[in-house]
Amino acid sequence: TVPSSEECCRWYGVDFPEIQFRIVRFHNIYGPHGTWHGGREKAPAAFLRKALTSTEEFEMWGDGHQTRSFCYVDDAVEGLLRVMTSNYKEPLNVGSDEMVSMNQMADMAMGIGGNLGCKGKMPVKHIPGPEGVRGRNSNNDLIKEVLGWAPSITLQQGLEKTAPWILDQIKKAEAAGKKEDYSHSKVVAAEAVSKIGETKI
Repeated sequence: TVPSSEECCRWYGVDFPEIQFRIVRFHNIYGPHGTWHGGREKAPAAFLRKALTSTEEFEMWGDGHQTRSFCYVDDAVEGLLRVMTSNYKEPLNVGSDEMVSMNQMADMAMGIGGNLGCKGKMPVKHIPGPEGVRGRNSNNDLIKEVLGWAPSITLQQGLEKTAPWILDQIKKAEAAGKKEDYSHSKVVAAEAVSKIGETKI
């Protein structure tokens, strides 16, 4: 687990002070070259994929009022470099504190899709599905205090950078003859090994 890993780092630092470590807590990183379909993708990639392929309605799990923050990969890399070159050895959040609802992100994704020649704005179809907690975002007070920096790329900007790459992946998949309905999301259950050769969901 994350807390136990962090404690391991701390105690290694006590027992072996020559071993340097830093602790970064990433919050919902997304961007080009990330998973974009299949059920393992982050919400920004899923929303862009749906906005780029749906023609009648935009499918969404839940009522859309659940809130999240998402950090674009360039900010994540910048944050990691800044933390690693600092002398701070306590956990630091690397994530955006721009909290948006899923309905707001859907509007952004559909607008971007429209600008790329896709359907654009369409009715949202709210369906039952995994929603997670109602609200979560990164608290950046500490990283601002320690490093004088925090992620600054807005969700709108990050989605605009990610959408063309996902559209290109869709076109490549179609050209390769892969048939998949990208306008829907899949529920992927976690699997754990219970016996040799047997998985337990």
